[in-house]
Amino acid sequence: MAKRERPVDVVLVGFGWTAAIIAQELTDAGVQVLALERGEFRDTVPDFATDTIQDELRYAVRKQIFESPERETLTFRNSADQTALPMRHLGSFLPAAGVGGAGVHWNGQCWRFLPQDFEIRTHTEQRYGRKFIPESMNLQDWGVTYDELEPHYDRFEYLCGVSGTAGNIGGVKQAGGNPFEGARKRGYPLPPLKRCASTVLFDKAAREAGFDPFPCPAANASKPYRNPLGVQMGQCTYCGYCEWFGCGNYSKASPQTTILPVLLKKANFSYRTRCNVTRVNTDNTGKRATGVTYVDVDGNEIEQPAGMVVLCAFAQHNVHLLLLSKIGTPYDPTTGRGVVGRNYAYQITSSVDVFQKEILNPFMGAGALGQGVDNFNGDNFDHGPLGFIGGGYIALWNTGGRPILQHYLPKDAPTWGSGWKKVMHDNYLTATSIATHGSVMSYRSNYLDLDPTWRDDYGNPLLRLTFDFQPNEHAMSDYLTDQATKIAQAIPDATHHVKKRDGHYSIVPYQTTHNTGGAAMGADPTTSVVNRYLQSWDVPNLFVMGASVFPQNAGYNPTGTVGALTFWAAEAMKRYLKNPGPLVSA
Repeated sequence: MAKRERPVDVVLVGFGWTAAIIAQELTDAGVQVLALERGEFRDTVPDFATDTIQDELRYAVRKQIFESPERETLTFRNSADQTALPMRHLGSFLPAAGVGGAGVHWNGQCWRFLPQDFEIRTHTEQRYGRKFIPESMNLQDWGVTYDELEPHYDRFEYLCGVSGTAGNIGGVKQAGGNPFEGARKRGYPLPPLKRCASTVLFDKAAREAGFDPFPCPAANASKPYRNPLGVQMGQCTYCGYCEWFGCGNYSKASPQTTILPVLLKKANFSYRTRCNVTRVNTDNTGKRATGVTYVDVDGNEIEQPAGMVVLCAFAQHNVHLLLLSKIGTPYDPTTGRGVVGRNYAYQITSSVDVFQKEILNPFMGAGALGQGVDNFNGDNFDHGPLGFIGGGYIALWNTGGRPILQHYLPKDAPTWGSGWKKVMHDNYLTATSIATHGSVMSYRSNYLDLDPTWRDDYGNPLLRLTFDFQPNEHAMSDYLTDQATKIAQAIPDATHHVKKRDGHYSIVPYQTTHNTGGAAMGADPTTSVVNRYLQSWDVPNLFVMGASVFPQNAGYNPTGTVGALTFWAAEAMKRYLKNPGPLVSA
């Protein structure tokens, strides 16, 4: 029989970005909050010290701070007529494990989605007509608008100390910024990161190609910064160890560098690590959450009662918990009915490697040190003659030039031995790469459910992922890659190698950790798991955070929007706690 702990007002499942924000907001409102984290505790000191964390073999290759597939994994297949098999090694995406979650190892690429991204179905029908949307595409509006989220984007950017150049303040375009972004009430809290040789090269070539380059927004502090909570951040040293690493310089925004120094001192907040939550408990009506059950590091099953439950885990884990807990109707791809597991999406990427003569010093980088163009993102261009929905940004990122994994070699280069060493030597300082980062729409055939065969250590079915890139995304990505190639062609005395995203989706090579959907938000309970405030339609004292609520994925990295939605939901939670019940009528 499970041991029963003392009740708390709110229990959070996971302790990354979303949980840290929710905990900070609700404890400020006088609520007792407990966070349960399946991984271990980590902090800037001593875990991310520069003499420890800057180890590419340990952290980037052997993936020290990520989820261990032998303990937590899923099964995968491209289509429903295939047999899904377990993911035995981390590949396409890298879920985190430990306090801080993916906020520890992310690059800090902190974007706002475009206004039309939140009303994509309405916008597409109005501009191109209903027939423009493929019948197989589960395209839907979010139930919230950019204007409603703008103040919450602002709060997240100022919490993180984002460095950048605003492109649209109060509807007035600003020189040097992104001319396509939605209106913001003020600029970024910090100026953009210092330019490096490769971003200068890209900027000049993009302008010659007729595009509008701008410095990409970075949650890497360009100057010393004290955030609204009073937490001090340090200036980025451009060490090149952001992506897949913790920051030892207090420069990259993470829960540890922005929130935890304040949150962990509060008497009404507590956390427990190495606690694997296996289900959300409900009463005999199934309409009210009573808490969660978890297994601790010693294998003990423990019940944690709570007045409100908030799922703050990685996107797929949130969906897995909903399915295991029998909350909401599981999605059925055959009938198209049900919602839990519906609207899974990902990201589609490609690149153009560039080989030229200028010394670029690639090792001097930062996670979000980049120059980008947004001319082909969202609906910033006319899709009518092209026949696809969606878009993405094109950027040149200079994230560090680490020698094991970060190098660009000509197409026919040897793959080992003295020939490989020579080509590596000849190109390391001068080669670079232009990346595309594209949206992925949701489809009837892409979804998450429980695997009928494979089970975990606790006897629960593994989560099963059924996903493949669709013709719409291939067409969009090919078009985006062609535009990136134009930039490469504008670089003097350069050759290039185009790497399009061809064929079926593979879970083996790393692409992005931008998994979305499965617990989509929306205005219609027949097509969404949570309402516009991220509150469960079925269980009003249950909220779901993170990218799992995205109805489809836009062309940007998701973290900025995850942060904005979390602040938005936190305000709704405060209203709920004062007057419990559904915040939206079904």
